[in-house]
Amino acid sequence: MAQLIGREKEIQELDRCMTSGQSEFVTICGRRRVGKTFLVEQYFEGKYAFSYVGGHKLTNSEQLQNFAWALQKYSGSAYAPKLSSWFEAFHALELLLENSPESRKVVFFDEMPWIDTPKSKFVNALENFWNGWAVRRSDIVFIATGSATSWMSDNLEANQGGLHNRITRMLYINSFTLRETELYLQSRGFSWDRYAIVQTYMILGGVPFYLSLLQPEYGLPANIDRLFFAGGARLRNEFQELYSALFKNADRYLEVVKALFAHKGGMTRNEIIKATAIQGGGLTTVLTNLEKCGFIASFAQFNRAASKSVYRLVDHYTLFYLKFIESDKSKDKQYWTHSIGLPKLNSWQGLTFETVCLSHTDQIKQALHIDGIATEISTWNMPDAQIDLLIKRADRLINVCEIKFSTDKYNITPDYAERVRQRMAAFREASHTRYGLIGTFITTYGVGTGSGSSVCQAEVTIDALFAS
Repeated sequence: MAQLIGREKEIQELDRCMTSGQSEFVTICGRRRVGKTFLVEQYFEGKYAFSYVGGHKLTNSEQLQNFAWALQKYSGSAYAPKLSSWFEAFHALELLLENSPESRKVVFFDEMPWIDTPKSKFVNALENFWNGWAVRRSDIVFIATGSATSWMSDNLEANQGGLHNRITRMLYINSFTLRETELYLQSRGFSWDRYAIVQTYMILGGVPFYLSLLQPEYGLPANIDRLFFAGGARLRNEFQELYSALFKNADRYLEVVKALFAHKGGMTRNEIIKATAIQGGGLTTVLTNLEKCGFIASFAQFNRAASKSVYRLVDHYTLFYLKFIESDKSKDKQYWTHSIGLPKLNSWQGLTFETVCLSHTDQIKQALHIDGIATEISTWNMPDAQIDLLIKRADRLINVCEIKFSTDKYNITPDYAERVRQRMAAFREASHTRYGLIGTFITTYGVGTGSGSSVCQAEVTIDALFAS
């Protein structure tokens, strides 16, 4: 467990499973490459009463053969049993576990969605195993992981058959925060400063596998060229598999994702319906699963009904891919290195830094010393003005946040200061709020002392975003 970065809440839940005194059925979901299997392997240190990994695109008979070999391994038998169905497979598992000396018998099924081939009746057999045997005991800890979020949701968490309400704990593994990303990179010998780490986060997010591909002997631009633009670039084609591995009917998910990509400020549900023609329960499922996996996030609009909340695309890899890779025709193997300092890159960094900040609002509140106050996070969109982050506080104040990414202290010009004042005045008039407004700047290195700096009443720097 010493190698784990972050995951404190997940570890606490697994601790409770091991001491609960009842059988536990635990599902662990999350986007592809986020570290679901790694968490389980590190926590249990490979000490299972039984474990099995579903095989990608294997037939049912091949899955059963692999399962039989796993039973042979854990039983110490000289022969693997002959299995013709999953009912037989789970019965053999029951016999194995009944003879296990462990006081808490941990069973780990990794990549469970891959096991459920057409007409296999795997889920029916799993229901029978759990309801007819495991739940009647008090010593089984059954862990199921899978990247295919739609399968995990439909067949386990929202199961309306024999597994209805049988899942005892549902864990959703999120990407690393900036602090966790920094700790991870440090553990691998990187000495990058926080500015470089934020730039890294803008591209790769906090996805552990993507971060593991970085090499400390290269700078960030060379690493990005190597991963996205050079011949055989490892992450250039990742997008093709990312959504199809997670979601059934992935085209519907991609349609929503690309619609949100085209609308930086986000879209309401009705706007998504108009753009994609996906609606009703189908759209609810798509939005729910995308949000579970951290690809999108929903934000309330200030003083507006929940139905007017906006959805934004917040997955950094997806944003980077759609911006720079999907339409890249340059064939420049050093595209990123050659783009440093160009206006298109600077503009992209400014917009993407906003997304980084929106995923670290807890750290922003901590920096503003309001983490102990009840708050509401929202945005505000008008045809001629937009505020990406509003923090409404129980002490009747609102932090109106401006988010700026720069290589040094951010100097507020008089013209820009006036635009900020006008935007705040427009917000007050349109929202009819009587709360006090605090002009708040979230920047890389703080606000300079220029003539327009008086509009900044509170500030947050990137160091604050790295808080635990």
